[in-house]
Amino acid sequence: MRLDFLSLLGRIETPVYFLATQEDHIAPWRSVYAGAQLPAGPVAFVLGESGHIAGVINPPAARKYGYRTQAERPATPEAWLETATLYPGSWWLHWREWIAPHSGPQVSARVPGDGGLQPLDDAPGSYVKVPGVE
Repeated sequence: MRLDFLSLLGRIETPVYFLATQEDHIAPWRSVYAGAQLPAGPVAFVLGESGHIAGVINPPAARKYGYRTQAERPATPEAWLETATLYPGSWWLHWREWIAPHSGPQVSARVPGDGGLQPLDDAPGSYVKVPGVE
């Protein structure tokens, strides 16, 4: 029996975090919301303000933009938007709270060179440097 792609997505029970941004021209938020309707497991759908780059790369320290969220997933994105709550600041803090119960314990960062391989260069690494530019 052949299962189609959408049927397979409907079998996903793993928690999924969907992030979209209001002015995104690459992944329009209503399309991302449609994808958030597919998994069977717990889903968080978050709509950030601004566009594709500024809405995603919006660290908490910037104190820019905001995001919307809510626990329910109504059938249409318009219904979701009407009932979602707008929060100030970066969605990163919401994600951090969401991911914590789905993650293991935090571990210390690795120290380059402490493993079996030696570092090639100090950060940022010679591969990112432009010859002749310091």
